[in-house]
Parts: sequence; C-alpha cells; structure tokens
Amino acid sequence: MRQPRACRQWLYQTKTPYAPQQDPATYAAPPAGFQPIFTQLVARHGARGLTSMKNDAALYAMWQQAAAQDGLTPLGRELGPDILALMRANALLGYGVAGIETPGYGNLSQTGISEHRQLAARLLARLPALFAQVAQEGVEGATAPRQLVVIHSGVDRARDSARFFTQSLLEHAPALAPLLAMPPAPAPYPQGRAAGVPPIPQPDGVNRFLLYAHKLAPQTDLVTDTADPYYAPYGASQAYQRHIRTKGLHVLMDAPARLPAATAHARHVLERLFTPAFLARFEQGASYADTGSHTFTSADGKLTRTLTGSGKTVIRSMNAAATKLYELYAISAGMRHEAPADFSRYMPIEDARYYASVADHEDFYQKGPATTASAGVTWRFALALRDDFFQEVDALAKGDLRHAAKLRFTHAEMIIPLASALGLPGASIPLPAATPYSYASNPWRGAQVSPLAANMQWDVYRNGEGRLIVRLLYNERETPFQAACDGARIARGSVYYDYAGLKACYGHVAAP
Repeated sequence: MRQPRACRQWLYQTKTPYAPQQDPATYAAPPAGFQPIFTQLVARHGARGLTSMKNDAALYAMWQQAAAQDGLTPLGRELGPDILALMRANALLGYGVAGIETPGYGNLSQTGISEHRQLAARLLARLPALFAQVAQEGVEGATAPRQLVVIHSGVDRARDSARFFTQSLLEHAPALAPLLAMPPAPAPYPQGRAAGVPPIPQPDGVNRFLLYAHKLAPQTDLVTDTADPYYAPYGASQAYQRHIRTKGLHVLMDAPARLPAATAHARHVLERLFTPAFLARFEQGASYADTGSHTFTSADGKLTRTLTGSGKTVIRSMNAAATKLYELYAISAGMRHEAPADFSRYMPIEDARYYASVADHEDFYQKGPATTASAGVTWRFALALRDDFFQEVDALAKGDLRHAAKLRFTHAEMIIPLASALGLPGASIPLPAATPYSYASNPWRGAQVSPLAANMQWDVYRNGEGRLIVRLLYNERETPFQAACDGARIARGSVYYDYAGLKACYGHVAAP
C-alpha cells in the first residue's frame, strides 16, 4: 500500500514544507500588567525549486541511456517523464507570478509563497494590540512613528520571501504601509586594497553579514578594520568556509556511504526502476552526467528557456543515483502545484527514511553542532545575528521605541547555526569525534531544526515599571532558551523570561 504523503513529511529533511508546531490557542498568556511592545523574527525562505539544473539532468541522462538499452522496468518507464516534468517546472518556476522577477531554478514555489503569507497573517493575529497601536500612531502622524524594519540576505528567494510576507501584512493591515522600512545595506565593503575592487553597494534591506554570513566573500564583503562591527563575523565566516573544505569533515560526512547499508538501499531503490543488466554497468565503470541541452516553453507560449548542463555532476555509482533520486523526491514535496508527480512511487518509505538520515548526518556535521573538537566553527558566524536580536531589545530597554518589529529573511545555513548559537533544545549539542551521529541516539533532525520557512520569533512585553520579558517561538512553538537560562524564567516552567536575566545568561553586552 502506498504510504500517504502526510506520514512521509518528516522524511524530506530540511526540504520539509512548513507547518506551525503549536496551536496559537494554547499559547501561554503574558503575566498581568504586561503589554506587547515589540516583536522580531528571522525566517528561512519558503519552499523552493532546485537551485540549478544538475542532479535532475544527470538522472534524466541515466534514464535516457536505460531507455535506449531497454533497461527499464514498467515503473522505471514512468520515471523519465516525471523527471522531465520536474525539470520543466524548475526552468519556468515563477513565470507569471507577480513579485518573481526572473523565472527559473531556485525561485519560491507557490507553496513557499503561501508559507510566508500565512506566517505574516499569524504574526498579526498573535499580537493584534501591538499592531493596532502601531498602525494608529502612523495614521495620527506621530512625530516619530514606529517602524517595521525588513532585511534579507540579498538572494532572490530570501528577498522574495520578505516581499510576500510584507505584502500579506499590508493586505491584512493596510495602515502599516508607511511604517515599513528597509535600511541601507552595511557599507563600504570590501575594505582595503586586498580586495582589488572598490566598495560594492548592496540594495537597501540587504545585510549579508547577518543573513548570509556562511558565504561572506572577499570580493564583496572583505572587512579589514578590526573596529568594524562586522570584522568578527567576517573572520568567523572565513574560518567556516575553510573548515567545510577540510578532509576531516568530509571523512565524517561520507561515513554512511562506506557502510553496507548504502549499497543495500541503493539496490532496493534502483532495482525497482532499472533492469539487472543495466545496473551491472555501474560495476563496469558506466557513468552519467548532466550534459546536453533542454528547452522548455510556458503554457502560453510566451517564454522559452533553453538550459545546458555543465557536465560537472556525474553519477558513477548506484548509491549516487539513489541519493540524487532522493533529492528530487524531497524537493518535489514543496512543488506540488508546479510538478504534481508523486516521486514517493520511486522512493519506498524505508529507503526515504534511510536517505533522510544520511542527509541529516551530513547537515549535522556541516551546518549543525558538529563535533566538540570543531569548537563551534560551524555556528560562530551566526553570533552576530544572535547579537542583533539582543541589540533590538537593548534599544527598547533604553527607551528607544523606533522599531515596532524587525523582520529578517535568510537561509537554512543561518537558521541551523543560530539554533546552535542559542543552545536550543535538540539543536545544539555537539558530539565527540569518535561518536558518530545516528538517529538512534541523537534527536537532531533537519525537518525540525530548519524546515522550509523555519523561523524564530521573540515577542517582547513591558509592564508599567518598564520591566521587559521575552518569549521565544521556534517554528511557532513556545520554546525554552538554553537550559543555563532557566534562572531567567519569570516563574518556574514559564515560557516568559526576564530580559535582563536572559541577557546576562548569554553574556550579551549592550552596545554603548
């Protein structure tokens, strides 16, 4: 019997479509005398397509060879058209959608757009008093109306997530429109002669140092001034990028592929699709690459795109083929409006569970808590983002109420490290190098730590004496801060934390 898609959701790992993790009706009410004064979030972009034509094209080339050699099973014959349909959907993704500037690979899907529109609507519904007051102040023309600050990484899918989120805000609360603000990007970068280029301006609203810190580059982001607030995150980013190229990390990440289970699962997946004679060619050195050109035309005939493979993605083993098929299965979960083919037909649930565990294994070491010996190199570049949350609340504590909300839009590569930097439950404990990550002993799951549209939100409340308290929502579930901060809870077991105690717990020092 085919497994219902709903039961498979967690098997998509970080490609899991978003769902809020708690019914808002069950949220704990703030203590008497406290009113909402501010909210802030950081959110991963919504569901998207494949970032480029490579794995899909390589698999399609493999399928074409099998078709030409009569190497397909009845089920296998259906795979090729479904891969091609997925490639077409990615090549044209976003065409005809208002707000998507350039159609193609990497764009948000309809599911991704909906995820952020709904996230915005729930934010408004959760804090109606705050936004009603802010909107009214704007209408009345206060001397300094409060702002809703919006920033993003500068990458299309993060920028577009910000756009669809704020569009939804304004549809539900039009009076907020004049209060939206996109601050100038940090500048001037790159600094110094070493970059070899003059400073490169970024559009308003972009902050790569906070929201794309895993990939800061000398050509665009070099920081040479040790007094610059972004000197530390730039250095941490370079350390991380060196780390992910090390042989030791890849030995850890590649460990599952060296175990017998890898071969067993690959055979179980591929023998349902390809004949034994065709699969035997892998053992004889056959390979399949993303070569050739593919042309796709929109239904209205107004857009035609021709894409050519680079030839750099090569399938040389059954394990590689099955892994790439899993990646198509996972991405298709968030593209059901554009590519309704059911890829679960090609990925039995026991194999999907295995490949999800392998993907989580890789992400745990590359993006997550990693090993104790790595000393936080996989997340220290996210400390600037963590500090930005504290700095916003520090401003409130000093009486600076210019910001009513701060809305940030980023990527899994920042959400996952931020969870580690905050010490969040199930997302932050590294392992000794000699203890391998496994589902049996480790609760870290990409589907929970950073599904598509993953988010962290801080709601801030103040009482008449000026005391500030904070509640953390992680994927819209009331979530404790790191265990060491339990003493900052306003009462035992409360989801509300005294801000002064929370700040002291994290060792945050307010800016002068």
